[in-house]
Amino acid sequence: MDTDVAELGGLVRQAVATLSSSDDGAEIASALVVARQCLGSVAGKGSSGRERRALATLHAGLLQTLAASQTGGWLRLLPADQRLDLLHGCFLAASPRLAFLTMVDAIAAHSGGGGGHCVPILEQFLQEERMVRLLCEAGDAETLLADREVLLTRITALPDHSANKLQRANRPLFYPENYYPLLAREMLAALGRIHQSLRDGSDSSVSFLSQLLGKVCVQGHSDTVLQVLVPRLALLTQSDGVWQRICWRLVEDVPERWMESVVAGVVRATAGPEVLSRLLGSIVLKNKKAEFVLTHKFLLLQYHHKTCVLQNLLGYLAREKSGRCLLEEVLRRLLTAWGCRASVRHSPVEQQAYISRAITVCLGLLSPTQLEEQRTELLSLTLAGVECRLGSSLPRVRRLGMVVAECVSDRINAGPHPLNFQYEDDDETREVRSLCSPRPPSSWESPPQSHRSEGLQTDSGETPADVGSPGQTEQSGPESELDSDDELVPYDLSGDSELGEGSAPAYLTGCLEVLLNLESAGRVGATLNALERLVRRNPSAAREVGEELTKVLLHLEDRFATPGFEGLRQQAMVALAVTGTVPVVQYLTAEFYAVNYSLSQRLHILDVLALAAQELADPGLRAKGGDSTGEGGSPHPQLPDPPSADPSPGWRQIVEQRLQSKTRRLSKGVWTPGPQATANRFAPVAGHFFFPLINNYDRPQTVYDFLAEEPLVLGRLVHTLGLLVFLALHAPIAIHLGKALFGFIWALRYHPDTYVRQGTLFAMSSLLLSVPSDRLLEDVPDELLEARLWLTDVAERDPDDTCRRQALQSLVLLGNFQKKLAGLPE
Repeated sequence: MDTDVAELGGLVRQAVATLSSSDDGAEIASALVVARQCLGSVAGKGSSGRERRALATLHAGLLQTLAASQTGGWLRLLPADQRLDLLHGCFLAASPRLAFLTMVDAIAAHSGGGGGHCVPILEQFLQEERMVRLLCEAGDAETLLADREVLLTRITALPDHSANKLQRANRPLFYPENYYPLLAREMLAALGRIHQSLRDGSDSSVSFLSQLLGKVCVQGHSDTVLQVLVPRLALLTQSDGVWQRICWRLVEDVPERWMESVVAGVVRATAGPEVLSRLLGSIVLKNKKAEFVLTHKFLLLQYHHKTCVLQNLLGYLAREKSGRCLLEEVLRRLLTAWGCRASVRHSPVEQQAYISRAITVCLGLLSPTQLEEQRTELLSLTLAGVECRLGSSLPRVRRLGMVVAECVSDRINAGPHPLNFQYEDDDETREVRSLCSPRPPSSWESPPQSHRSEGLQTDSGETPADVGSPGQTEQSGPESELDSDDELVPYDLSGDSELGEGSAPAYLTGCLEVLLNLESAGRVGATLNALERLVRRNPSAAREVGEELTKVLLHLEDRFATPGFEGLRQQAMVALAVTGTVPVVQYLTAEFYAVNYSLSQRLHILDVLALAAQELADPGLRAKGGDSTGEGGSPHPQLPDPPSADPSPGWRQIVEQRLQSKTRRLSKGVWTPGPQATANRFAPVAGHFFFPLINNYDRPQTVYDFLAEEPLVLGRLVHTLGLLVFLALHAPIAIHLGKALFGFIWALRYHPDTYVRQGTLFAMSSLLLSVPSDRLLEDVPDELLEARLWLTDVAERDPDDTCRRQALQSLVLLGNFQKKLAGLPE
């Protein structure tokens, strides 16, 4: 409602007079409605500062009258169902700043233990996220400095005030463990509004939020608040420069007297120097108090921080690039304190261990060039510290001095004779040494607190040098160098006999030798009979010689009329293709178009590829010699079960049989085991089978074009390609295979040879079964329409009955696309 200050003042004074003097409940209710409207009209009214201050004065007086009603009697005149609604509406419609201050003051001034009706209103005020508007309003430039100070005190001390005044009637929302996380979330929301305002081109200030954060942290609630703020801000600042500037300004605007609490809390709550750099920015270079805290107090005066906090802090200092390297100065200060004789004598051992860890972390962060520039100074400081520490009576102090000296000597390249000490190794010394190894700061997001070397100690607590045979140390003298192989007893080979003429080799290398020499018909036959079994039983050996053995088998001739020669050779090549898939298949597909091969050899290659693909794709067919990986990698053999320690391993079966025999069942259904999920081994290698065959069909390497002159080979090739696409069903690569096959068969659809036409129709059916329909409709919609016309023509006019049946089957498959095809343009 657009009323001026004078008119609004009259309405407010009339409402206050009514509330103070009326005894009529209806009149009081209407006065509260007018008061609510007046309070709602205050926000945003007035064009000058004087008018706004006048409106705020009227607003404050009305709220105080409503808050003081808890001591009056006019509330009892209102109906019970309207009492709280009218009061809540008045406070929630008012300015958040004035409403919050009025409610907190009313609770503090209330003499009873319940706090009056302002307690539930304040609780609702916090639950409805009105605090966000309060924080944004307090950050405006028009808010007076005195009002900001009052707000800071009221907001940060609300749990204390409520606990003191309400005592047992205190609400759970006002407990510190609930209130301060809520306040942190409201601060995040207020920062989000500031971020959006900056994005929109408006000016905003985070000074009030900085003061609020500083005061909350200095009161001892930094961990509670920053555990909510830091993770969210770390996520927001990953890729948003505006958020980074907001975080930097949020820390920079913290008053000097509260800077230490904020910076220390952020360092403790942050995971990783990179995140710390995004949140703090260059505060260590801009603020003297922050520099003192981060480079002196955190490292030399305090020693209770964890190693991960120390790593994050020093990693942050290493990232700050300026005219002077802060980390170099820090290292000099640490070594100076570490080498101070009074410090060694009077400082706690825990503080000395903390400084030792800080020194090693600095050594790991500084580059060799930086260390080399200060080599002389660092070495002198180190030697002074070692001298005073070796004179200590505490073993721990001496060990730490020796470990740090060794680390400094190793990192600064102290010449041909680096420092080397003998001491008892423990967890602390291993941790200190591990911190010295150069690492990028990003690797210290979550550093371990205890660096244990698994390879330095056995389960019994002995080092590897101590574990050995008793005679090992005795033979370590000069006499052991005189030992030679002449003292070894030769193995007795008198019982060995030559292999018989019809015996098969025991290893694949022996099979390869037999097939290359072809000296005996019996040995060749035995080798061919045992070859498949040896390949499947020894997959690792088969992968080593698979390509060479495949080459020998492909060129092998039946010189001795071996029974079942073609079948044995084919089974062996299929086993090789299944075991060592990629190299064998690449060789076969390359040789299919090579020169100096007969048609039977090319057909044999196609048969081997088809059978190998079927075995890889069929989940029911398992490799007899162990599963093979898709790319010829290492298999996953099934390890034999360990021997049971039970002397009677069958007792469980015996007990189960007795229970079954003594159990009476009225009915028992037939139990059928469900199918076992098995990975499709063909899907990862389908491209190795398919694409080399289809890429070179129009680029023969021989003068004789066998694909054009021999329809049998072309038909078998088309059938094989269609089978490969069908076996790739449900594989992601099936889409690419199907599109390539569609273009191939489209050029052969009117081939004069019947066998080739049958192959094209078979490939068409495989394509429609394997490739998802939506991808076909998306990629080749026009071709599908033409394919429908072609299949209709073949089903009606082709002279071959098989072609007509296959065309009808393909039309049935295309009929499933009819509804989708109807929406396509003709």
